[in-house]
Amino acid sequence: MQDIHAILKEYWGYDQFRSLQEEIIQSVLDGKDTLALLPTGGGKSICFQVPTIAKQGLCIVISPLIALMKDQVYQLTKRDIKAVAIYSGMSYREINYTLDNCIHGDIKFLYVSPERLKTELFRERLKQMQVSLLAVDEAHCISQWGYDFRPEYLQIAEVRDILKGVPILALTASATPRVVNDIQEKLLFKKKNVFIKSFERSNISYSVSRTEDKYNKLVHILSKVQGSALVYVRNRRRTQEIAQILQNHHIQSDFYHAGLSHTERTKKQDAWIGNHTRVMVCTNAFGMGIDKPDVRLVVHYEIPESLESYYQEAGRAGRDENKSYCVLLYNQTDEREALERLELSYPVKEDLKRVYQALCNYYALPTGASPDRSFDFNMSEFCQRFNVKPLLVYPALKALEQCDLVVLADGFFESSKMRIIWHADEVYKFQVEHPAYDNFIKFILRNYGGMFDQYVQIDENLLANRAKTNKETIVKYLNKLAQIGMVEYIQQKETPQITFLQDRISVNHLDSSLKMVVDRKAVALEKLESMIQYANNDALCRSKKLVNYFDDYGGLNCGICDVCIQHKKTDLSPERFADLIAHIKQHAGLTPIAIKEIVKKINGYKQENITDTISYLLDNDKLRYDKNKLLFWNE
Repeated sequence: MQDIHAILKEYWGYDQFRSLQEEIIQSVLDGKDTLALLPTGGGKSICFQVPTIAKQGLCIVISPLIALMKDQVYQLTKRDIKAVAIYSGMSYREINYTLDNCIHGDIKFLYVSPERLKTELFRERLKQMQVSLLAVDEAHCISQWGYDFRPEYLQIAEVRDILKGVPILALTASATPRVVNDIQEKLLFKKKNVFIKSFERSNISYSVSRTEDKYNKLVHILSKVQGSALVYVRNRRRTQEIAQILQNHHIQSDFYHAGLSHTERTKKQDAWIGNHTRVMVCTNAFGMGIDKPDVRLVVHYEIPESLESYYQEAGRAGRDENKSYCVLLYNQTDEREALERLELSYPVKEDLKRVYQALCNYYALPTGASPDRSFDFNMSEFCQRFNVKPLLVYPALKALEQCDLVVLADGFFESSKMRIIWHADEVYKFQVEHPAYDNFIKFILRNYGGMFDQYVQIDENLLANRAKTNKETIVKYLNKLAQIGMVEYIQQKETPQITFLQDRISVNHLDSSLKMVVDRKAVALEKLESMIQYANNDALCRSKKLVNYFDDYGGLNCGICDVCIQHKKTDLSPERFADLIAHIKQHAGLTPIAIKEIVKKINGYKQENITDTISYLLDNDKLRYDKNKLLFWNE
């Protein structure tokens, strides 16, 4: 077995492990089932990558995020570590070839989406692989109490019957104690074994800014905090809208969402990582798996659906341990809109049945049919044909995904891929006999290596530019080579993909499957209420409030959040500060009252403490003046 410190130095260039990494790796090398909770940016991937390289055999990595799988395969390949991925949308031949390489080749990492685990093809090939470790990324997805439950994760335990004696490493950035226990139970841990790094991020200043004018507040914040920034919004249209507003204020910005083409997304992402773009306005499709250490500011333009989501997204700030800021822009309208969104996200049973029936009819699937491929999904065509509203279809598909019925790879754009099937001698013979193709084949081989051994991602536009021709000509030649059987050419798809996870079920038998939606809605509501409580909190240190949610009670007040700064200004302890706010609320009720009258009514506090606290509450929209300049409480 290789030395883990030597591996860390050789492949990653680090002289030492981060906190808890070495202990987690040693636990895995000792053959123990292990659960690791490391905050976003805490180096989770190294915890399964290093022990896999140290041992013989490969690691199966289960991840629900296609973009993250692709990014990790790319990062490992850059380090000359052989890694491959299998996910929805790949052809049968491509999957078959990849699995063969994992059995007979020298692949060290196989990334798979969780729905792949239950296919007969995968399970049969898995029996022939030399597997040293099973790694489960985003492990909170296995728990129905988690914020992103995915039923297909429950298949993982069945795979353990095939991989007898192979340890499992489960990883997540955030999980409540209830979820921590559930993960270990669902993954059939032989013995409970958890490593938890404190959720506290001492270099991050959390704050909530209550404002009715979010545009100008955002511009103001970006003018005060310099450096790279992320602004999270909830819908695609708003990403472009806000980026334009920032540009109008001479703030270098761009927008990103899953509906952009693969080329556009890569270009925008690279520009932001390379600091050519300062501010990225994005949906939560952006940021996962991106290791940019110098993000100074993360702004949430709207309230997230849970504290887990907020903590994970906010955690993209300050990975270099330097001071950074995370700001939530908030007003009372946000609370109402968030509750409305939650209602829309969980359609009633009748609507789910209707969409499922329409989906099966769209692809002409009879009851009992077992589709073994993914289908292109045209949302507008589907809605028009079956007379359903897009506002219903998307949440319905996501709910059906929660019920383990279908998967929508939303806005997924996979690069074109190509592999040469013939032996090199056969290709050379063809070139001699068909000189019209000779230059083109040489051109392809000069631009891309390794095509005889594996599928290689290609870019037809890039090839066209280099050949001084157009994309259509390149595609025509590639299709000709595919038709004669020399190559397999999988052209890029630019439409979302639907994958059926089960044989088609009669809608009359869907009730038991759809019960999951009711249960998930209750969990989602509980999590949203915790998020709203965090936003409305004005007495407890924000960092403390956040980590307490995960049952991490060891930390002190951070001293740098908006609440702590106000404590310092008033020279009050957190307990006294909270008590003073309660007194102010008691007197500033529905009947307006002047500030000087409140000061007279409150005993035991200095006048400046009271007025400073009132100023804080006014700044954070908890108190308001009416037209007569009298104070009243803003519920």
